[in-house]
Amino acid sequence: MKANDKTNVMRLLDAKKISYIGHTYEPDATKTGEEIAAILGEDPDKVFKTLVTQGKTGQHYVFVIPVKEELDLKKAARASGEKAIAMIKQKELLPLTGYVHGGCSPLGMKKPFPTFLHETAILYDTIFVSAGKVGYQIEISPDDLITAAACRTEDLIT
Repeated sequence: MKANDKTNVMRLLDAKKISYIGHTYEPDATKTGEEIAAILGEDPDKVFKTLVTQGKTGQHYVFVIPVKEELDLKKAARASGEKAIAMIKQKELLPLTGYVHGGCSPLGMKKPFPTFLHETAILYDTIFVSAGKVGYQIEISPDDLITAAACRTEDLIT
């Protein structure tokens, strides 16, 4: 991967001296996470999606879960200490995070939000998350992602 092919997420990790492997695929925002896992030749349990939510208090939260799973909103609320959590509207994603749907990364958002990683991530040597642009993924150790995104692990899926 050439330096000019790097995303802001990759540059952020480079600056923090955190190792990762960049992967690219033909950009297509209509692809599901499971389709992306297949393109990468990876187990969908190792490929994670980034979901942005808002709590009853108005605070935003980020949840990172395996692509084939659904976020359990009750577990998410419990993890964040909120009475209730709801997904944000797709049109709110770009102005809030700086990312478009299909290219949202838990790293490098416009401002940091409390971030939670599904607990199964730590079962793998590496996991995949968006590199902040449709068609770009990073492969990173869960521990390095936890450090870089200042997140904690929780049971988050239904």
